[in-house]
Amino acid sequence: MRYSALTQRIAGEGAAAWNIHYRALELMAQGREVLLLSVGDPDFDTPAPIVEAAVASLQAGDTHYSEVRGNLSLRQAIAGHHGQRSGRLVDPGEVLVLAGAQCAVYSVAHCVLDPGDEILVAEPMYVTYEAVFGACGATIVPVPVRPEQGFRVQAADVAARITAKTRALLINSPHNPTGASLPRATWEQLAALCIEHDLWLISDEVYSELLYEGEHISPASLPGMAERTATINSLSKSHAMSGWRVGWVIAPQALADHLTHLALCMLYGLPDFVQHAAEVAINSHLPEVDAMRDTYRERRDRVCAALEGCPGLRALKPDGGMFVMIDIRETGIGAQAFADRLLERHGVSVLAGEAFGPSAAGHLRLGLVLDSERLEEACRRIAACAVEILEQ
Repeated sequence: MRYSALTQRIAGEGAAAWNIHYRALELMAQGREVLLLSVGDPDFDTPAPIVEAAVASLQAGDTHYSEVRGNLSLRQAIAGHHGQRSGRLVDPGEVLVLAGAQCAVYSVAHCVLDPGDEILVAEPMYVTYEAVFGACGATIVPVPVRPEQGFRVQAADVAARITAKTRALLINSPHNPTGASLPRATWEQLAALCIEHDLWLISDEVYSELLYEGEHISPASLPGMAERTATINSLSKSHAMSGWRVGWVIAPQALADHLTHLALCMLYGLPDFVQHAAEVAINSHLPEVDAMRDTYRERRDRVCAALEGCPGLRALKPDGGMFVMIDIRETGIGAQAFADRLLERHGVSVLAGEAFGPSAAGHLRLGLVLDSERLEEACRRIAACAVEILEQ
């Protein structure tokens, strides 16, 4: 049977990046002990008040169609929260609630990019971006970032890659996989480029609530940027709600209208009970959320301390997020080969940096998704694996 060309554009290296994670799950099903650090799924429970709100909503019979754009009360909560964080007044009409940040990025891509358009993306990049932009026929133009510069994108490197076909720029800050965040000066330079070349900016801010060093800048708050920026966020990481699939876009009114049309034919609204839970998450000051953020910071510090001075290894301390990049280039082995060996011989599952792009070659991405004691055990196994390789 014949399949569409789309099926080719959504496959590839991005999809294959998860193979080692699936292998780890197979080993666990066989009874092997594996420290699973290859996926960014919080290991915390969703705070109880959020769950209780969903249960109460279900019991109240909220199991029917909801507003396609998202319930007004939730959009008001999102607008208010973003305004407090960014200093920019947001109208609820500029907010569209979707099934997670992944769905939000996909939807924005289809509303601002045509086949043949180019989008500049800092590389290494989140592994699903390749398929997202491939699905709409656009071409990703990677903007390599270097470990020596803390994996932070440089405006000059962006400017050098702008062509007549460039339509948009995507920046994820804090960044997955590296945890790097951009300072205000860099954002101002990038904003100037977007204005000069009439580019859309897709700002993926899903880790903005997990920033430990520096100041989070939401670029739509910069002069001249609100009308050309689609801001993506979600509750998956900040509130341990990855399975709830709650994300949103804050966009200029015209783009929000186009996104509504796409949601109408694709999603037809998020379940009411999920939206009611999300509203509680945003409007409530939950100590569990603060505790999660503090725990991620403590885990980051413990991992970096545990790997300090280990032969062949160097942990790169991230500004935010829930991952640590480990530089293994001194071992002389590729990151994928190291990751495979680490899993099969030592029972630790991490992702190879190459899965995110060539700029992360020679690095491993370790998720801070286990308690500190097991993370330190994982670090001991990583160090042991490195010594084995160095002594060969």
